[in-house]
Order: sequence, then C-alpha cells, then structure tokens
Amino acid sequence: MSADRGRREIPAQTGVPGARPQEASPPHRRPGSLAFAESIPPAGAGALSWRGPLRARPGRRKALQETDVSSLYHPVLYDRDAPIGSYWEASAPPLGRETPALEGAASCEVAVIGAGYTGLTAALSLVEEHGTAVTVLEAGTPGWGASGRNGGFCCLGGAKLGYDVMRERYGVEEMRRFFAVQMEAIELVKETCARRGIEADITGGGEILLAHRPGRATALRDDRREMYELVGLDCSFLDNDALAERGLAAAGFHGGLELPLGVALHPLKYLRGLARAAIDAGVKLHGGSPVSAIERAAGRFALVTPAGRLTARKVIIATNGYTEDDRLPQLAGQLMPAQSSIIVTRPLSLAERAAQGWTSPVMCADTRRLLHYFRLLPDGRFLWGGRGGISGSPAAARRAQRHLRQSFEHHFPAWRHVETEFFWRGLVCLTKPLVPFVGRLEEGLYAALAYHGNGVSFTAWAGRALAAQVAGVQGAEALPAVVRRPLPRFPLPFLRKLYLTGAYAAYGVQDATG
Repeated sequence: MSADRGRREIPAQTGVPGARPQEASPPHRRPGSLAFAESIPPAGAGALSWRGPLRARPGRRKALQETDVSSLYHPVLYDRDAPIGSYWEASAPPLGRETPALEGAASCEVAVIGAGYTGLTAALSLVEEHGTAVTVLEAGTPGWGASGRNGGFCCLGGAKLGYDVMRERYGVEEMRRFFAVQMEAIELVKETCARRGIEADITGGGEILLAHRPGRATALRDDRREMYELVGLDCSFLDNDALAERGLAAAGFHGGLELPLGVALHPLKYLRGLARAAIDAGVKLHGGSPVSAIERAAGRFALVTPAGRLTARKVIIATNGYTEDDRLPQLAGQLMPAQSSIIVTRPLSLAERAAQGWTSPVMCADTRRLLHYFRLLPDGRFLWGGRGGISGSPAAARRAQRHLRQSFEHHFPAWRHVETEFFWRGLVCLTKPLVPFVGRLEEGLYAALAYHGNGVSFTAWAGRALAAQVAGVQGAEALPAVVRRPLPRFPLPFLRKLYLTGAYAAYGVQDATG
C-alpha cells in the first residue's frame, strides 16, 4: 500500500467531534499551562489589527452587530439533511424508537430544545426524579450535533481557564467545587451506562496529556503538583521510556502526565442509549422539529416549529454550538462556535500496532493550544482529531482533512500507509470567559451549554443540576460560581469569527515556539 493511499481524502461531510459538541467534542485543555487560552482576544487586540475603522452602511450596521452565530460558517455545517459520514454512525445500532416531528398543538410542563447529552439527561432527571411532564424538540435526529460526533473522551473538562486566572476570578474554594463536579460527572456517566444497560464500548485507563515540546514537559510537572494540592488528585509524569513500556510510543512527544480519571466510550451508542431511556421513561421526543421562534404570553412559552406549536411553563436551551442566538436574545452575542474535525483509520493489524509501538487504548491529548486528541478504538482503528478551520466550506474541510492526516503521519510514521476511512467535522462551543453556563436566563427560561470541546462527562452533571433547578428543589447557589455567573457578550459579536482567526494565528505561533 502506498503512502498516497493512506492520505486519500474522504468527501467532506458536516460532522463534529467534540462536543455539542456539547463539546462535538475534543477533550478539554487542562487548566494552567495546558489551557487553550486565557481569553479570546477582543476587537483590535492581540493578533487582530486593523488598517482603519470598520465601517458599515447605516442600514446594515444593526444587522451586522446582531449577526446570528449560525451565519458565521458555511451553510453545509448546519444542513441537517447532509450525511455526517462519521465512524460512529457506521458502527452504532439504530435508535429503535420513533421520534416523529411535532405536528399541531401540544403542551407540557417543561420543553427542552436539543436532544443531545444535556437535553436528554435533564429530561430524564425531570421525569424520573421530579415527576415532570417533558417534551424534547430536536432540529435533526437525536445526537445530530456534537453528542453523536465527538471523540468519546469522558474525562475532566468543561472550561479553558488556567489555574491562576481561575483562582483570581473565583477563588480556591470555588475552583475546588468546580473540579469536584467534574470528577462526579465522570462517575455519573459510568453509573448511567451500567444502571441502564447502555452498551457504549467503555474502556478505562484514565487519560494522558503528552508534551509536544520539551518546555511543556516542565509545565506538566507543575500541573501534577497543582492538581494534587487543589483536589488531591495523584497524577504521574511518564517519560518517553515509560510511555513506550505502556504501549504509547509516538514521535515528537517529550513525556506525558497521566490522570487516573476518565473513560473512553462510543459517543453515539451512549447518546442513543440515553434517548431510548428517556422515551421509555415517558419523555416525548420529537425529531425534525427545529424551533423557529419562542414566544411568551400569559406566563407560558410557545415554541414554534414548522408543523407544530408547543406550549410550556418552562424551557431549557440545550443546543450548545448549534444555538441560533438571533432567536434567543438572552444569549445573543455570548457564544462562539468553533470547528473541530476527526479522521479514523481502517483497523490496524496487531503487527502494525507493534511496528509503531502504540498498543494501548488510553485516551490521549497533546499540549498544543490547537490540540490534537487521539486514541486506539476497540476494533483496532485509530482516531485522530484536531481543530477544523474557519470557513466551514467543503474546500476548507478538505484542507482540514489534509492537515489532520499530515499531523497524524508526523507522530505515527509507521502508519503512513494506513488508509483514512472516515472524516467528519462540526462545532464545539466557547464563551468569552471560557467557562460553561448552567442556570436560569430569565424567569422560566434556562440553559446549560458551552463545554469548550469537552461535554461528554460534564453534561451528565449539568443536565441533572439544571433539572433540579428547574424543578425548584435546588437554587443557583448550589452550583459552583464558575458555571452560574451570567455570560458577557463578545464585543461587536459580528466579528466573532475574526477573533477566532486571530486567536488561531497566535496559538499556532505559541505552539511552534513554546
């Protein structure tokens, strides 16, 4: 087999690893030296520069300033009829339940928008623990967003802040509360799968963060100490010899930090297991029911879909990177969708795995700010993910695929001949303060979203916590301050994609030099 065959391009599809993505999601960058960023650059700052003032014709200025996030990228990323092309779709059994589109008038106590991890977990909790009548509206099919496309990393994560910034902003005790719920979230996913009989191909072994430059190895050792002092988590630093002994031999790394928490799983099997459980528990789930408007009158909400109208006393927004904020003024300008992409190879033979020296299924990510995340799948395929570009067009998808393939071959030279059989991409969700939000937007309206590329585990906690708040059995003060503060708007929200472009350029330089 030739190297050219190994690098063959898969036709561009619409998918996202990471996260809906909740959090379509690549794994989160560890706080401290591993943080994705301390902040998203504001207009005119950092890598962004202007030759002159930005001008808009008077008639367009308001429209520009209120640009919806769904218009930031090429329409193909939002096309619910386009094939996703993911390995998860090809290997997951069907849902086995009907999810008809909403037709006509209907009512419920709580309406949930989005049938991803957050929405389904919240719906299940409301029905089973609080006796609430719940209807879920999904624009596509359950798991169409990042919940069905991510890398399957169930690990610590949810925010992108460094230790120092988080400590200054929230204080040590709130940091500890935030990390405590992250650890609880991992256990919730494992317990949910075990109790409900969800066969999600769970593999253990924790997670390893690999230093992509020698200086990052020093930073990882600092993170090891910080994690122990903060939450008593005993991590281990492994040099390259120790990594090789574990079956984790790859080129271009300089040791790694082993975190003894987390599991890998099949994200779409997990998602469909949640959907089956929700439907069987009495949740009404309607696919093909995008919400075009949310109206309010006489103390109730009315959610308008193409063929129906659902009224509810309370509403939960659980749409993460696919939130259309022009229809939600309470979130307008507060969210930053970002693309992520994944390639998956054909199954590797035992001899091929031995030739590279990579035989372990443990979850891994590198220390780049524009990180890669990767793991050996149960059937011997290799998953390799990373950022997905700026425009979202089919041509940009082909470039992203080539970039992923080149970086994969750099670190795994013995597998240059191994073909790529799957490629997909899509959206994760960021905020200006680089933390998630879980809580009330206004009376009767709630949201949980923005997991910064790592929502597989965090959504299990967020969905339940939000359900308790919606049911009135838990107040906002029960949540860590990190997730309950109102989200600020990005300055000049119509420039959000330019901020991301500038950040990517700056991070690329930092990754290459530090």
